[in-house]
Amino acid sequence: MSLVSAQTVATHNSSESCWIIVHGKVYDVTEFLSEHPGGSKIILKYAGADATEAYEPIHPPDAITTNLPIEKHIGTIDPNTVVKAIKQVTEEDRRRQALLDARPPVDEMLNLHDFEAVAKAVLPAKAWAYYSSGGEDEITIRENRAAFQRVWFRPRVLRDVSHVDWSHIILGQKSSMPVYISATALGKLGHPDGELNVTRAAGKHGVIQMSLDQIPTLASCSFDEIVDAAQPGQPLFLQLYVNRDREITKRYVQHAEKRGIKALFITVDAPQLGRREKDMRMKVVDDNGTAKVQDGQQDVKKNEGISRAISSFIDPSLSWKDMAWFRSITNMPIILKGIATPEDALLAYDAGVQGIVLSNHGGRQLDTSFSGLENLPPIIAALKTRGPWPNPNFSVFVDGGVRRASDVLKALALGASAVGIGRGFLYSFCAYGQEGVEKAIQILHDEFQMNMRLIGARSINEIVAEMVDASALSSRVGLPPIDNLYNDTCESTSFNSTIQE
Repeated sequence: MSLVSAQTVATHNSSESCWIIVHGKVYDVTEFLSEHPGGSKIILKYAGADATEAYEPIHPPDAITTNLPIEKHIGTIDPNTVVKAIKQVTEEDRRRQALLDARPPVDEMLNLHDFEAVAKAVLPAKAWAYYSSGGEDEITIRENRAAFQRVWFRPRVLRDVSHVDWSHIILGQKSSMPVYISATALGKLGHPDGELNVTRAAGKHGVIQMSLDQIPTLASCSFDEIVDAAQPGQPLFLQLYVNRDREITKRYVQHAEKRGIKALFITVDAPQLGRREKDMRMKVVDDNGTAKVQDGQQDVKKNEGISRAISSFIDPSLSWKDMAWFRSITNMPIILKGIATPEDALLAYDAGVQGIVLSNHGGRQLDTSFSGLENLPPIIAALKTRGPWPNPNFSVFVDGGVRRASDVLKALALGASAVGIGRGFLYSFCAYGQEGVEKAIQILHDEFQMNMRLIGARSINEIVAEMVDASALSSRVGLPPIDNLYNDTCESTSFNSTIQE
């Protein structure tokens, strides 16, 4: 690539000719303006200038090189022509640094709720709003947690529990616990290393990470960056949001398989993203940038937060007829993520996929939908009508609201194959980086040992339905115990709180 002066780049500062600098490279993005999922104005704000600081938190490093034709790669910025800008330290920067400096030592974290409390305190407002937001009135996001409180243990005693083993096999892959780390988007909003914190910690401690596709931009670390950071033989799963362009989807799925991904989780509960109002109150760009997300798109409202800015590529036409096509393009196990009814569970089984995730997208999609845990017993009952159960060729996973090893054990007792935890690990690295993820994993290990001894289970195979009482799971007559640890991390989205801001 030829050297390009900063002065030359600065002349291309309009919608007619828009060049930007990202990671020291110069790109002509003029023709991409109308296609950018976040709208054109966010790019135009940096027209003729360096956009790296805005680009990096919400894009994988190779997003621009992958999606922009090679002829639009203009060259390398001449470092001798760049005027070094002095970054102004704002009051918000000082406030956040003070909060980071005041964090308690990571060793004082006693449970996954503690990480959430620290993350809420230290995260930028936009990041917290994006990570923590639920759909509409946020009833389901709270119900995900409350559902576990309506299931009670029936412990067995006088069993030799001097040795307990909670290691597990998930889709043929060894795991140190019956948990996989669910994918979460835009990790660099909360930590400079983003999802790589999870990859490194998971590989070190034998936990399976689910990576998130970035077609065109969901994970803030690229897929290949995550795979390259994994240890040799470290199993990874992939969560896919299906692109409108099926050739892009096919190319990405097959590339993932070649890179050794062990299972494909297809997102089926997001033909449109839910109304996440806490996130919607946050603009992706500040006022002086005059940018609002999805600018130029007639069918999408402006100023709807980060979620809207990254989701316009999702295909709402995805249907059951596409399952045969997915089976034809990959040999990876296919898991449908977002099943919520016995009827759809049976359709998934009959479609020949290898499993389902009972999930409501972390309470971020359809508000007042049931929790994955509450959906578990009727779905297991329905699947038993298809033949002997458990079926080694069909897995049922659960996610949403899981914060304790005891939650995992309850789900296993009710028939789950394993459980996904997303936000718990997300907040751990937002608060403490890789060290936080490792501490969260150790906390869960400690909780598994204690709880399995207390319920009288020496291995995962000994966790059976008779060890829990789920008779109140579907009952909402009485209020569950107040969950102060969880409630302390929730924030009001009322109009009054907005006025106070």
